[in-house]
Amino acid sequence: MAVGADAQKLSTSSKKATSLYKKALSHYKSHHYNQAKAPLMQAIKKDANFIEAYLLLSEVFYEQEDYQHQAEYLERVVELDSTFFVFSYYSLGVARFHLGEFDKAEQWFRKYSNRTDNSKFKQKAQEWIEKAQFAKTTMENPKRIEALNLGKNINSHYNEYWPSITADGQTLVYTVMVDRDSVLTKKPYANALANHYHEDFFSSVKDTAGQWSPRIQLSAPLNSGSNEGAQTLSSDGNWMFFTACGRSDSKGSCDIYFSQRTATGWSEPKNIGGPVNTPYWESQPSFSSDGRTLYFASNRAGGLGGNDIWRARLITTNDEGTPVFAAPENLGDKVNTRFNEVSPFIHPDNNTLYFASEGWPGMGKADLFMSRMENGAFVEPPVNLGFPINTAGDEVGLVVTADGRTAYFSSDRYGESFGGRDIYSFEMPTELQPLPVSYVKGRVFDIRTLEKLKASFELKDLSNGKMVVEAMSTDFSGDFLVCLPIGGSYALSVSKKGYLFYSDHFSMDTVSAVDNPRILDIYLKPIQAGETVILNNIFFETDSYQLREESEIELQKLLEFMNENSQTKIQLLGYTDNVGSVAYNQELSKQRAQQVYEYLIRKGIAANRLSFKGKGMHNPVASNDTESGRARNRRTEMRVVE
Repeated sequence: MAVGADAQKLSTSSKKATSLYKKALSHYKSHHYNQAKAPLMQAIKKDANFIEAYLLLSEVFYEQEDYQHQAEYLERVVELDSTFFVFSYYSLGVARFHLGEFDKAEQWFRKYSNRTDNSKFKQKAQEWIEKAQFAKTTMENPKRIEALNLGKNINSHYNEYWPSITADGQTLVYTVMVDRDSVLTKKPYANALANHYHEDFFSSVKDTAGQWSPRIQLSAPLNSGSNEGAQTLSSDGNWMFFTACGRSDSKGSCDIYFSQRTATGWSEPKNIGGPVNTPYWESQPSFSSDGRTLYFASNRAGGLGGNDIWRARLITTNDEGTPVFAAPENLGDKVNTRFNEVSPFIHPDNNTLYFASEGWPGMGKADLFMSRMENGAFVEPPVNLGFPINTAGDEVGLVVTADGRTAYFSSDRYGESFGGRDIYSFEMPTELQPLPVSYVKGRVFDIRTLEKLKASFELKDLSNGKMVVEAMSTDFSGDFLVCLPIGGSYALSVSKKGYLFYSDHFSMDTVSAVDNPRILDIYLKPIQAGETVILNNIFFETDSYQLREESEIELQKLLEFMNENSQTKIQLLGYTDNVGSVAYNQELSKQRAQQVYEYLIRKGIAANRLSFKGKGMHNPVASNDTESGRARNRRTEMRVVE
């Protein structure tokens, strides 16, 4: 707001009032707002019609977000002279909006629009009118939510914010503004306020009763004497991307860094470098559950204005294990505006994005929104999450559990606070929920030695063969977690060099599957003569040896295995259930094994490396008394010959 700060001619003739005004103006310019108030009040006592003093007082209260007093002094300006400073009408609209007085706000914006010839601000006034109308309607139709404080094991008298959670909902990592003398260095710091506190990561896990355990401060080198925050976890909790500013290896003001879990804690953080990080500001990452896309906020060139949300695709990892990304793309004008968009969170469904925006119609400053993709693109305007999730203040940093039912966020506006900002949860209204996601989790072992193995995982959509998730189990624990979006059937493949691959498939056609995640321990067999594995993702038409299209995923995996292990010879074995005659099932099983054999021959595998055999209804792996058992017995196996 212009306040006539350096005007030579003021509306008062009082020299004393003028002197007090100039003193206050000096405080104001130095951002000493409290010190500016007293001389302005004295100036008004000297001259009750001193318009500039009222105007400057309104600006002081605006800077302190005291919108009630701002509005009172602006109305006095208009009362004294309605034409003295026409922008006062606009500022009154903003103040009344922040006070939740939306009808009054709209009236002031209309008065301003009728009094100005500035087309730019006419447009801004119209945008505020639309925001006021939206906010009024939204508050008259509130969402039913109950925010629950996560309790003393998570929150404290410090500020807690930026929650992130693993896909299984068992591990929470978040940022805490802590005393510097409580962190790793244990050294006292000087009196400057900026040096009293800094940001560190804390974590908590759920116990067997489903309660959050007492939080622990993550150790060095992840936490340091500098600030770390705004983190995101991979779905399995083994990768972390976070924001750090002003480091020696920084490319700009703030950059995105990477660390991964090891047997002894978290690895030394690495700057992920270009093209994600630039001399501009990059922050607030969110990593997709398929392990392939990083979303983040940036004010880099090429955006729509202010801070925009971008995404970059993972290409590979370098020799140090740090992810390498392709050139980022802007999410476009169905997410970004010429104002600020920040705090992206891509849900594990890899389809629903939650973010904060100052540009889309909302309740005040930054509101939380939801947007869904269609074929990988955002094509519709986002949905405001509504009141009371959004208020006149800033709402940022929302995350949602994989099942879509629970949201976590940080706030200082609820009564049950331990001090400052605390982390809360609430049940997400049905209409704002993402697509529910379940998961498969477990460990990978060597079947002979029981050594925990680092293996690669591929999850593909059985209907089209497209990759859904690529992941790795950890080398120190063998743990893995792979998300399963609802609404499809998926083929899982687990492989490691020197071992036979493991395959399985899962149907996620019903919501009930979300409540029943798969817990698996997978035992890989070394490539040795006599070892056998079931090819669980080879399917045939009913009562036929015709391969179904969905089998292509497993057939390709088998072909890849044969090409990577060029000296290995295998035999393909076909099996049936006990429905039908022995002779019929013997022939059917042989024909099915032969189909897989002929596929590999057509793809260039030498015939002297392959053989096939029908085993009929012999050697069942389950009871033939149930349909599920019979389905397991109808199978194709691969046996290593040499």
